[in-house]
Amino acid sequence: MKIGLTYDLRDAYLAMGYNEDETAELDKEETVEGIERAINELGYETERIGHLKELQLALSEGKRWDLVFNICEGMFGIGREAQVPALLDAYQIPYTFSDPLVLSLTLHKGMTKRVLRDAGIATAAFTVVKNANDIPAIDLPFPLFVKPVAEGSGKGIDGKSTVYDSSQLEEVCNRLLKDYNQEVLVEEYLPGKEFTVGIIGTGEDAICVGGMEVIILKSAEEDSYSRFIKENYEGRVDYRLMEGEIAERCEELCLNAWRTLGCRDAGRIDVRLNDKGIPCFIEVNPLAGLNYIHSDLPIIMYKKGMTFNHLIDRILKSAISRIKI
Repeated sequence: MKIGLTYDLRDAYLAMGYNEDETAELDKEETVEGIERAINELGYETERIGHLKELQLALSEGKRWDLVFNICEGMFGIGREAQVPALLDAYQIPYTFSDPLVLSLTLHKGMTKRVLRDAGIATAAFTVVKNANDIPAIDLPFPLFVKPVAEGSGKGIDGKSTVYDSSQLEEVCNRLLKDYNQEVLVEEYLPGKEFTVGIIGTGEDAICVGGMEVIILKSAEEDSYSRFIKENYEGRVDYRLMEGEIAERCEELCLNAWRTLGCRDAGRIDVRLNDKGIPCFIEVNPLAGLNYIHSDLPIIMYKKGMTFNHLIDRILKSAISRIKI
């Protein structure tokens, strides 16, 4: 079986003049190398394709693959994660992870929360700020947590993301509206423990492979799980495996959310406890980071006694069984 690799390299976009924050969700060369090495060691042939435009060129030249291992985040638009899967669908080429509909929906944190709330899945009360005129009408109790509606990798999150009064709320909302040129999610702050849960599989075959509590240490420069903290977690974050009843409750919530949204093959869901100790959905990542050093899903696997190759193998087996190659 020949497996193509689609990805967006951070260095390539930095060379084009984009800055570190703009390219935060894109992948390092070591990430692609790690995935490629694992797939080869599992006995598959690989071919590097690259980003969307490189995929377009390869398809126009008549190249085809039995399966594409897709980790493209995209750069532009609310549907950026869906662009490569949509193109592959048009050419009837199967690929790993979720389809364009799921990737478009879940990139918008507000719409995702609406879908899950309507399905009866616990999530913090929230509103979406479209412009500065919406801010005075916000009717949620402080403290609140504020972040861009369509970013990942902790972009737009820092020590000022938790706001305690109207003045702070207005300041942070206006800054995010300006810096990210997109809507802003404002939600009730959840004061309890935070967990991230790894899921592998599709539909009723999906299982939670484990979860871990994310503990920001006092030595960290920020008290939020920001982009900087995520990529430089050693000495700043303590990850502890979930156990007991809280693990069961979080896993039940996450599997319900995963299946409701129609996510496929592998990903992560973030959960936080409210003031009553009830697990609440924060957000889903159906295209979870796969850097073998610092990405959360591989770290969960390591803590459960599994290897990176085992993770990649399970992703491939899920995709292959789903598409019946």
